[in-house]
Amino acid sequence: MKAYSQNRSSSFLKLIIAFFTVLISSCEKVIHLDLNTAEKKYVIEATVTDQPGTAEVLLSQTKNFDDNNQFIGVSGAVITVKEEGGLLTTFTEISPGRYEAPVLAGTGGKSYDLSINVAGNAFTATSTMPARVNLDSVYTTDELIFTDTRKIVNVVFQDPARRGNNYRFIQYVNNLKEKQLFIQNDDYTDGRLNITKLYYFADDKSDSTIIKSGDSLRVDMLCIDPNVYKYW
Repeated sequence: MKAYSQNRSSSFLKLIIAFFTVLISSCEKVIHLDLNTAEKKYVIEATVTDQPGTAEVLLSQTKNFDDNNQFIGVSGAVITVKEEGGLLTTFTEISPGRYEAPVLAGTGGKSYDLSINVAGNAFTATSTMPARVNLDSVYTTDELIFTDTRKIVNVVFQDPARRGNNYRFIQYVNNLKEKQLFIQNDDYTDGRLNITKLYYFADDKSDSTIIKSGDSLRVDMLCIDPNVYKYW
């Protein structure tokens, strides 16, 4: 079993602007919903870490209820991020809906202001980058998932002795990103040594994300701010 971590523990900033329609119906009345004619809204996911080359903004629009989930990006946006007391960085579109700023690297404790102008619409958001918490080690164990035994990644790190730390873990198997969302806070583990198991649920036994002997693994550990944790 070849398992390794690139120790990509990073402070993490994610600014997310999303628009949702909440539909509430009573069991006493039948409501017919036209799910295919909803007005399209912009969906923006912006990421800044303390590592150069990782700053990215994904810009897309909502889709109709029965559409596929394929990402269709929105081009032509003007996107900037301003660091607290620092410079203004402009993002460059590298493919439809994907914008990057390779030289931008954040600093823990500083706030970052996102500004987006697209098709006459303006969006802004602000977030503060948390302090960095280092990843200690990564290893795998065999765990029983329902009736199957699978290899599960264990992430070891020391949570600082202060409440309010929030984490996201991203797992890659042979360079393929696991779709499962792994998030955690320190409500019950404040100041302790953490061993976090990244349980995942594959569609079937042929799923390419199932970990097997000989696979290569990578885990990104991200320190996220409270609003991002609540969003996920």
